[in-house]
Amino acid sequence: MSDGDREKRRVVIVAPNWLGDIVMALPAVANIRRHFGTDAVAVAVPQALAPVFHGIPALDRVVPLQGGRDGIGPDADRLADARFDVAILLPNSFRSAWVTRRAGIAQRWGYRGDLRGWLLTRAVRRPSRRERRHQVDYYRALVRGLDISVDADAAPLAATQTQAARAAALLERHRVTADTPRVVVAPGATNGHAKRWLPERFAELARRVATELDRTVLLVGSPGDRAAGRAVESALTELGFDFNYGSAPSQGRIVNLIGQTDLSELLGVLSGCDVCVSNDTGAMHLASALGVPVVALFGPSDERATAPLGRHEILINDVRCRPCLLGDCPIDHRCMRGIPTTDVFEAVSRLAGRPAPAGAAS
Repeated sequence: MSDGDREKRRVVIVAPNWLGDIVMALPAVANIRRHFGTDAVAVAVPQALAPVFHGIPALDRVVPLQGGRDGIGPDADRLADARFDVAILLPNSFRSAWVTRRAGIAQRWGYRGDLRGWLLTRAVRRPSRRERRHQVDYYRALVRGLDISVDADAAPLAATQTQAARAAALLERHRVTADTPRVVVAPGATNGHAKRWLPERFAELARRVATELDRTVLLVGSPGDRAAGRAVESALTELGFDFNYGSAPSQGRIVNLIGQTDLSELLGVLSGCDVCVSNDTGAMHLASALGVPVVALFGPSDERATAPLGRHEILINDVRCRPCLLGDCPIDHRCMRGIPTTDVFEAVSRLAGRPAPAGAAS
């Protein structure tokens, strides 16, 4: 029977649960989509992160999941209603295997581990930390283990028209027009404070980008990053920077959008910027996937495993204790304290296509 004669299979890719991991899994998603040809391929993803996949037209469907312990039953019911034939599990969790089994999906493929091997119909050996290198390679190894060829670098990712329009409306409310050159700065980070560069240095960087490069700076982050944003605002006030100067839309302003964007708006905001400056966060990966140059600040995390995929410059202070992968530094945070503002500013200037002014202050 030829491929055109048989009934189409219904395949669901269960996506990771973190924004950065989702972006790093996009090359694997692209290869799975290609492998299944004319079959229907969907992705199941936590509801708040579903907008990432709205800009990937090759997928046939996005299934939003509730997640958490309380969502096991509803998520299983939602997957069961779609009557999928195959589930490919990108997360390693027991939960993802249990939910797809409860949903009655006959074929459940993924990495063996987390005591879930008995729930899988096709289990792949997990690579060791030494073997996996970058997280992208970790997902690619699963794809290879399922006898799917790896020949695509990434799934195309772009903000949809709706996402771009929502971002434009938000920016207009802050007197930032579509033609305003801008740099996005993400000063927060999840899982502890150690991944965060110092707020006073983010403030000095933002001031210099606004005044010396004549770019509007947009601070972005989740509601959990509001404290980081307030710390940057406070440091800017100490530097004498006036957030409200100028009565007309102009370049050279700093706007705090932290906690004001959902993921759809963040996609639109990032897609229109010149450069993104970020700690090791989901925003960093999202900007890179959208084709935005990234200046990435790495402290306790390992840039060899989670570096952004697109055009970027990584700044580190190569002290002996990093990468420790700790959420909070037990000593003096030297890995982040050792990254000078001048180095970050010069990286932004290069990626923005504008050299740093000669003799600028450090």
